[in-house]
Amino acid sequence: MTGRTASTPEQQLSPQERAARGKAARTRAPRSSHGDFAPSELRANPVDTIEKQSATRLKELVPIRYGRMSESPFRFYRGAAAIMAGDLATTPDAGLRVQLCGDAHMLNFRLLASPERSLLFDINDFDETLPGPWEWDLKRLATSLAIAGRENGFTDAERTTIVRSAVRSYRERMRGLAGMRNLDVWYAKTDFEQLRALASDRLPRRESKRVSAAMAKARTRDSLQAFEKLTEVVDGKRRIASSPPTVERAADLMPDLERTQMEDMLRDLVDRYGRSLSADREHLLRQFTMVDMARKVVGVGSVGTRCWIILLLGRDGEDPLFLQAKEADESVLAAYAGASEYPTQGQRVVAGQRLMQAASDIFLGWEHVHAPDGQERDFYVRQLRDWKGIADPSRQGPRTMETFGEVCGATLARAHARSGDRIAIAAYLGRADVFDQAVARFAESYADQNERDHQALLDSVRAGRVSAQAE
Repeated sequence: MTGRTASTPEQQLSPQERAARGKAARTRAPRSSHGDFAPSELRANPVDTIEKQSATRLKELVPIRYGRMSESPFRFYRGAAAIMAGDLATTPDAGLRVQLCGDAHMLNFRLLASPERSLLFDINDFDETLPGPWEWDLKRLATSLAIAGRENGFTDAERTTIVRSAVRSYRERMRGLAGMRNLDVWYAKTDFEQLRALASDRLPRRESKRVSAAMAKARTRDSLQAFEKLTEVVDGKRRIASSPPTVERAADLMPDLERTQMEDMLRDLVDRYGRSLSADREHLLRQFTMVDMARKVVGVGSVGTRCWIILLLGRDGEDPLFLQAKEADESVLAAYAGASEYPTQGQRVVAGQRLMQAASDIFLGWEHVHAPDGQERDFYVRQLRDWKGIADPSRQGPRTMETFGEVCGATLARAHARSGDRIAIAAYLGRADVFDQAVARFAESYADQNERDHQALLDSVRAGRVSAQAE
């Protein structure tokens, strides 16, 4: 097996042989064994793990990362993919690999635009993507639902129902995909109309209307909206408006010589990354001219990585394209699942995203650059906003979170089925809810561990070991 394809042996096996392979995997990892979690005696201190990541990041931004992770156990969890990767590597797996998202918590599932301008629900973040055991993604999703449920004050029974429903949805969707033709699996997707019908059928009327309105609002979150929100006119020229510390123009960040070098690097990056696009999309990119750039702080786990937003204009000053160029480091899974075989980390991210998503951003690509500080850096590039809509867990009641979790579970199954042996995974899972119950136990156990890790960060902040910056 290589790092480029998650699974290939099924091409030489009959469906019956693939199903037998999946059932045989229950000997290696009984389905009930997935409920067990106990931290290894060799487990690294969680703050050490975070600090190791921070060592390669922009030092002035690291306190913002710690500030965001300190806010709550859920925000800590969002930034703790590296910690959980080490823990997941100690848990049972069936030996069936897929292309992993690598950070499949619930907020990395959202509404996105397809190239055909349809609104789809899909996975969004692929910074950690790599082939590995399919269980790792599913357990990270399940645990995020348990942690969010705790934060909302849900009862033990309500959280268990939410997690089991998400895992059941994954299991049942994988079973459905196992019976489909390869092309039908590739074309499968979840669109706006399906989501709206699901909300109408499953949720109380008021909640259904609120969810539908939020989904419709996603269509307004595009380059034009970002253009109005993030730019200003100065001396008759359009430029990105600085809003420290989260958005800072290159001109405001560094001396003239450094700024010129950075701008030259980013211009070269945009010019050369177009070669990673299809010819028609590269042609479209060439019709835009770069006019400004700014460093942007994004997410929780990504804070401190080098991330730039780049404003380009097309036919005139009211025809914007906002690109995001984000640094790509080695996946947190690499130490446990094996290094990527792609020559650059940016290509790893883009290839994983294209493999897992039903439809990807037309400007999604990658490039390797020589940075002004003398370092070699990998970037991937995509549109900053293209009809993006994200859920707000704090506003979800138990029924809404259960429905949301089910959609996430089904979406993850579809993403895994594109690269892995869907027939073997479906056979391993079976028709009974043994696996569902086990993962629900795991999610609660790991939520306890996450709270301990969050407290360890708070203790380190209070002791002065690390600095956390509130926003």
